[in-house]
Amino acid sequence: MPLAKVGAVVLDCPDPRALAGFYAGLVGGTVEGEGEWVDLEVPGGPAIAFQASPGYVPPRWPSDDGSQQFHLDLTVEDLDAAEKEVLALGARPLDTGDRSRTFRVYADPAGHPFCLCAC
Repeated sequence: MPLAKVGAVVLDCPDPRALAGFYAGLVGGTVEGEGEWVDLEVPGGPAIAFQASPGYVPPRWPSDDGSQQFHLDLTVEDLDAAEKEVLALGARPLDTGDRSRTFRVYADPAGHPFCLCAC
């Protein structure tokens, strides 16, 4: 029996409501809360929470002298279709290399890296 279960994944960011809206557009769910802490209640999964962080500095990817700090792997049916949608939501590509791979790397609007992974 596990000692704990995932309650929420928490991301520091400059604007919690805006970043929660980005992820709601990406994975669905309901944005709840205002101000310093906003939750995204995701159907069938743990909540994603967004915490205001004054002086937030986004991670650099890739970086030999820094850490990506965190990333999400998000499973999708169609990489090309999903890519169009995440770019329209405000993501930016971080890796435009080998398009034959089963994953692609992006940054959310606050700079957190995430991957779209083919299922």
